[in-house]
Amino acid sequence: MDSSPAADVVTLHPRGILFDMDGVLVSSIGSVERTWEAWAKARGIDPALAIRTAHGRRAIETVRQLRPDLNDMEELAWLERMEIADTGGLAMLAGVERILENLPEKYWTVVTSATEPLARSRMEYSGIRVPARIVSADVVKHGKPDPEPYRKGAELLGLSPAECLVIEDSASGAKAGHAAGCKVLATLYSHAPDSLSDADWIVHSLSDVRVRVAGDALEVRFTPVERKTSVAAG
Repeated sequence: MDSSPAADVVTLHPRGILFDMDGVLVSSIGSVERTWEAWAKARGIDPALAIRTAHGRRAIETVRQLRPDLNDMEELAWLERMEIADTGGLAMLAGVERILENLPEKYWTVVTSATEPLARSRMEYSGIRVPARIVSADVVKHGKPDPEPYRKGAELLGLSPAECLVIEDSASGAKAGHAAGCKVLATLYSHAPDSLSDADWIVHSLSDVRVRVAGDALEVRFTPVERKTSVAAG
């Protein structure tokens, strides 16, 4: 993937984009936090710890870490039902519609820590065009921050990770994209800039990003925010 700065503007030419869902395409933090708070209270766990542990990770891994004595699949099914039912505050995030409305599906997919039923439910409810194939929690052995999800995302598009741009909002997701060999653009929906050291660039939101088809690749333009922490090497 090549890039060329013009003044403060960064221009990239990836052949595909791998979008995280929660916090990148969809505002779902209310549903996520209410669900984990309810689960934590029912299971004798500090809700703040559960919420902090769960962010950007597969639910099943959070369950296994916090309550390894429980049946993880039964707990996952309960969490999934609660999250699907809780649509309060669920909405498409700013900038998403403009990017996706003219972006053919062959150029992008979604790589999420949510299960496939939950991911499709959230995107459909928010009015997002759902790709035919996505990478969800159900199809990987190791979730973020492991690189497996983003390697699978690149494979879905028929590309190498180096040809893909990952767009993330969480520290674990940025780490996963970087470890997979992708370039990573992070948004500031859920994390402060100093926690996103694995991202190559940071923007406030997708409202600050322009995407268009350019030949057999894409042109992605944005002005990154400044930060004091060093950018991870590509």
